[in-house]
Formats: sequence, structure tokens, C-alpha cells
Amino acid sequence: MTTMNTTTEAPASKPAKLTSKQLPKATPWVVAVASIIVAIVISFIAFGGFNIPVVAVLAGLINAIAVFAVSASYEGRRKAVDRIATTIVTSTFVLACVPLISLLWLTASKGGAAISGDLLTRTMLGMKGVLDQQYVAGEATLAGGFYHAIVGTVLITLAACIISIPIGVLTAIYLVEYSNKNRLGKAITFLVDVMTGIPSIVAGLFAFALFSTIANVLMPGSAGIAKTGFTAAVALSVLMIPIVVRNTEEILRLVPMDLREASYALGVPKWKTIVKIVLPTSVSGILSGVTIAIARVIGETAPIMVTAGFAKTLNWNLFSGWMSTLPTFIYDSQLRPVSPGAAALASSERAWAAALVLVALVMVLNLLARIIAKVLAPKAGR
Repeated sequence: MTTMNTTTEAPASKPAKLTSKQLPKATPWVVAVASIIVAIVISFIAFGGFNIPVVAVLAGLINAIAVFAVSASYEGRRKAVDRIATTIVTSTFVLACVPLISLLWLTASKGGAAISGDLLTRTMLGMKGVLDQQYVAGEATLAGGFYHAIVGTVLITLAACIISIPIGVLTAIYLVEYSNKNRLGKAITFLVDVMTGIPSIVAGLFAFALFSTIANVLMPGSAGIAKTGFTAAVALSVLMIPIVVRNTEEILRLVPMDLREASYALGVPKWKTIVKIVLPTSVSGILSGVTIAIARVIGETAPIMVTAGFAKTLNWNLFSGWMSTLPTFIYDSQLRPVSPGAAALASSERAWAAALVLVALVMVLNLLARIIAKVLAPKAGR
């Protein structure tokens, strides 16, 4: 006689959840907006108006506390700490963008309102204070312009690039490919690091002293002719070279050694490997470094004042006569307006318009560098 198995099967248990509870993606943004609103209300109540620093600090504190409280109650303490770290990093990035956006907005608003075709196509030749007085009084349009400063900026920066880029790139190639950390390589690295911290006015004084000495040797008593656009280009190249060297060196070190070894295995000489493999692979990063160097020097004022002086007329010759640039034009317009008093507003508007053009030049250079890098970058294989 067989016995029947009367045991019943236990009900199937529910599958364990593999993920913990998570807040909706929009929750941090909702909390951030609510924190800003609360901070604004507190600012109006406690300080009688909208105070940007107070609102920024209060909003940050309220947001951090609220995010931690909401996340800890729903997701747990560990996730809440992670969200606090994310909030701090994001808030720091936003705070870093505030001065940049504020500067761009101020330059665009003030410079855009003043800029005109006359400012871009005329120089300050023949400018008199009465013309600015008539403009402020509403009797005439804004006279004068900074066409000569645009030309000077382009010529001097171009000359500085012609001097700096080959020297900087070749120096970086030597440090990465040939030096093997020998004494010369270490000495060059040390000098480049020292040059990176040189004040711009010192670079200007160096270039002016160098060309003044050369001029005195060739023609005694003629040190004054050393004040030219080329002297300014040499001063800017002193500031550009260390930036180009350091950026190019770091980019070249990122090129995989396997590419070099594969080229050497095929019998390709080292110089051709550098030209055909290493440089095309890193051209995008090199151009980015060059663009940073150009943006660093294109707005310099002190070395240009020492080496090229101030000019109110157009000068196409880098090797003769004073030459104006946009930074020196802005400085001169603010420090020595054409007409003092209330009429100085005209010089200030010209300065803001020149500042907007200078920012636009830097943006165009960045755009061109990205386009060139994309065109020259090696094509990816299938």
C-alpha cells in the first residue's frame, strides 16, 4: 500500500528588488528652483530688496539642506551624501559661469549699443573734443573709430604666432621624442616653467630693451625706433612660447606608444613617424593649445604700451612707427578721453565697442581652430 504525500508546496516568494528607491530625475531641479524662490523672498524680507550675493548663498544652503533631507528620507543616507556631493560640484560650476556670463552680457549690451560701421572703418585721426561734445548733446553721431587698432591687433598677433608656434611645437617635440629626460631636457622644462610665470610687463621691457640695444649698436642714439609692432610681437611671443610648449608636450605624450612602435617596425624613420603619425594624431589638441595661447596674449595691454606705444592712425608696417591694438585703444580711451567731463561718455562707448570686437575676434579664432582641427584630424577606420 502506497502512502500519499500530503505536504503542500509553499507559495512562491516575491523576487527581491535589485534596485533601491530613487527620486524622479526632475526632483533636484525642482528643489533648486524652490530654493532660489525661497532665497529671493528672504532677501526681500530681510534686506529690503534683491541682493545677488545673499540670494546665491542662501539658495545654495537651502538647496543642500533640502536635497539631503528629501534624499535621506526616500533613498537612504548613503545616496543622500552622494547627491550632496553632486549638488556641490554642480553649484560650483554654475558659480564659475556667473562672472563669465555677466562679463559677456555686459560687453555685448554696452558694446553692441555703441558699435557701428563708422567705428569699424575709421581711425582717430583728426578727432577733436568738440565732436564728442556734440555727440553727447545729441547733435551728431559718434565720430572716430578703431579700424587702426583692429589692424594692429591682427598684425601683431599674427607675427607673434609666426614666431611662437614653430618654436613651441619643435621644443615640445624635442622634449617628448628626443630628450629622454636628459640634462638639456630638464633645463628646458625648468626654463619653460619659469617663463610661464613671467609678468607681461617684464616681457615687454625685455623686448624693448633688446631692440633698443640693437638699435643703439647699429645707430647710436636711435633707441626710440625700437618702439614698433614687431617689438610688440616679440614681447607677446615670450608669453606665448611657454604655453604652446606645455600644451603641445602634454598632447604629444597622450599619443599611444603603440602607434610609434608599429611605424618603427615597418622601417619608417623617426622623423617621418613624428610628421606622419604623431603630429596628425595630436593636431586637434595642439591647435587647442595654440588657441589658448593666442587668447592669452591678444588682450595684453602692458607689453604693447611699452613696445608699440599708442597710435591714432593706421600703420601697416610692423617694422616702423607706433602701432595701436584693441587693448591699448580701450585703455587709452578710458584713461585719456578725447573730451573730458560729461563728453567722456563718447570715449567710453568707443572702448566698449572695441571690447566687443576683441571678444568676437577670440571667438572667431576658437571657431577656426576647431574647424581646422576637424579637417586635419585623421579619419577613423571602419
